[in-house]
Amino acid sequence: MTALTPVRPNLEELVAVATAAVDSEHSRRAYSRALRDFLSWCQARELPFERATVQRYRMELAQQKAPASVNQALSAIKSLAREAMDRFVLPDATGAAIVQVRSVPQRGRRAGNWLTLDQAKRLIDAPPANSLSGLRDRALLGVLLGSGVRRQECASIQVEQVVRRSGRWVVLDLARKRDRVATVPLPAWVRPRLKAWWAAADITAGPAFRAVGQGDRLLGPLSDSGVWWVVQAWGQRLGLEVRPHDLRRTGAALALDGGASLRQIQVMLGHASIQTTERYLRTITELHDPACDKIELGGKEKEGE
Repeated sequence: MTALTPVRPNLEELVAVATAAVDSEHSRRAYSRALRDFLSWCQARELPFERATVQRYRMELAQQKAPASVNQALSAIKSLAREAMDRFVLPDATGAAIVQVRSVPQRGRRAGNWLTLDQAKRLIDAPPANSLSGLRDRALLGVLLGSGVRRQECASIQVEQVVRRSGRWVVLDLARKRDRVATVPLPAWVRPRLKAWWAAADITAGPAFRAVGQGDRLLGPLSDSGVWWVVQAWGQRLGLEVRPHDLRRTGAALALDGGASLRQIQVMLGHASIQTTERYLRTITELHDPACDKIELGGKEKEGE
């Protein structure tokens, strides 16, 4: 059996089981989303769940998304095929053929984007301090840029986790990627922003960041998607192309410029390996002092001329 229709009665169960084996909560959400997109795509075209269908889907995705995103979707689809084989709703030969679909080659690594010190200052001070949403956004942008947390981590912070330890403010026992837990230091200038936001919103416990409706009406917890939109919106107002991960990257770059060691930045970013941090910062350090600047054949022009 290769058609998708017989799988429908157990679709929710299969998707849940296929994503359960993934380590991090962020990856589980990504897998679940990728599988639902794929199955909806198949059903809209009445295509069977087989190798040719997956290859066609791979080709279409490759025209729309980066290789890493395509390969993540393929990993989710292969996981679904394995579970379908284990539950005897997909023949072994069909499932094995799906699992053998090749990933999209990744040539090099994306450099990403990061802000200068002046741009970073403009961004975190852009939200107005005379509205509830503005106070929240000032605190949110400060936490993202000043602590190096990911947007999912930022959205998960609870008021009770922000405490003093060793004479400074930290986010205590923050759940980080791959089920790790860490205490994350906050810069001194971030705490007043959080305090102002919480005081104005009368927040004393629970999620540190909340959605704000019309008339400064406080709603439920701000989701990680909400964090993404806040960053994008303020970046657009300043003419900057910036996403939450760019603030994480910017924080690392500014810490490096300020004299932080590689080990300190590793802890800040929550990397399990210092080699990951080295790769993360390699492009930044190479562009700060490139070899081409040592070739003095002409006059020295200013950047942008």
